[in-house]
Amino acid sequence: MRALNAALTALCLLGLAYAASHIFLHAALDPNEGWNAYHTAAAIGGAPLYPQGWFTNNYPPLSFYIVGLLPGDHIFAGRIVALLSLVFVAWTIIEAARRMGASGETAAFGALWFMAGMLVFTDYVAMDDPQLLGHAVMMAGLLLLLRGKPAAAAPTMAMALFVKHNLVALPVAAILWLAFTDRRAAIRFAATGLAAGLAGLFLFRLVYGVELWDVLNSPRGYSFATMTSSVAHVAAWTLPAVFIASLSGNALVRIYAAVALLLGAAFSGGAGVDMNVWFDAVVALALGIALALERLPWRFAWIGLLLLLLVPGLVSDRWDPPIDASSDIAFLKSRKGPAMCEELSLCYWAGKPAEVDVFNLGQRYATGADSDEALVMAIDAGRFAAVQMDSLDDLTPRVKAAFGHAYRLDHEDDAGIFLVRRPRS
Repeated sequence: MRALNAALTALCLLGLAYAASHIFLHAALDPNEGWNAYHTAAAIGGAPLYPQGWFTNNYPPLSFYIVGLLPGDHIFAGRIVALLSLVFVAWTIIEAARRMGASGETAAFGALWFMAGMLVFTDYVAMDDPQLLGHAVMMAGLLLLLRGKPAAAAPTMAMALFVKHNLVALPVAAILWLAFTDRRAAIRFAATGLAAGLAGLFLFRLVYGVELWDVLNSPRGYSFATMTSSVAHVAAWTLPAVFIASLSGNALVRIYAAVALLLGAAFSGGAGVDMNVWFDAVVALALGIALALERLPWRFAWIGLLLLLLVPGLVSDRWDPPIDASSDIAFLKSRKGPAMCEELSLCYWAGKPAEVDVFNLGQRYATGADSDEALVMAIDAGRFAAVQMDSLDDLTPRVKAAFGHAYRLDHEDDAGIFLVRRPRS
């Protein structure tokens, strides 16, 4: 087991090093990066963190202030925070599993299985996104709970929800588990968690002048086909783990895994939702694997099943370098005036102000919550000096027609299409 863990550790370290090598590159890893960077800049610069109009914010606030504590480029800072958060979550899996009865070897294997899957099946390693930071705070709460401190665990978990709002599985599992095992602790946990949550909501309303629920409840389409596709994708990573973790013999882990899997499936049908909705389930399964391997015969046969897809992926799946965006950034910077970018990191690095959140605005249009009339008028008037879009079909037919009338294609590359104003006659 030690030799296996050592080999898996070496592969994971290699993957982490490769991800870390991209932290300071001007390469657009995900549309969320620029979006988060703009809101981080607003948080630390005193601008409205929850503006109205074409560029909105539907995340809770804490991640923006935490990332903003690091100096320099906010995208680079967010990538560093995400990478450190991933390492911390892996460490907490080891600590939590050992407190639940796993040996150091099986606890380490559970954490390595989690880390390897993050590298192979997701794009969240060293990406500017608050999901892993939220899990880091939430797992700190789990360690407090396992140390017999429910009154400290609950506000810590409540704080995690103000980093990323989809992290509800562990608090729900914790209160269900405590209700069956220690009712007094369950009451302390529920009371302190509720007090912390209400205090956070009150402070949010006081500081930002809006209700957090209204911010989070942004219009979003839902598709069962999207949910089915997401379930199939995560199954390639987790299907053997679900069976193995079910044999862990630990009630908290079983409840956590069941709640997280159900919530992951429910969340996964939302438009634009990514693999992050499954991270709670994966953490729970990693804990279950560590505990089950202490009990199961034929341990290495089960381990081989768990690693069947992970090891080939670690060896060969993630070695395409990200595409340097320096030329596109220079192009956007050279155009005087505001710009519109679907890949927001390009506009962020070009020094352009936040103008349009294409995804969330597109969801407002698609669900009928808003009209595209104002944006069409702005495009017709040539508001934007330059435009970058993945596709002109990503908003509405009227917006596409307006771009066709008022703009022309300047160039097209891996980052999408780049438009400039047509000359006025």
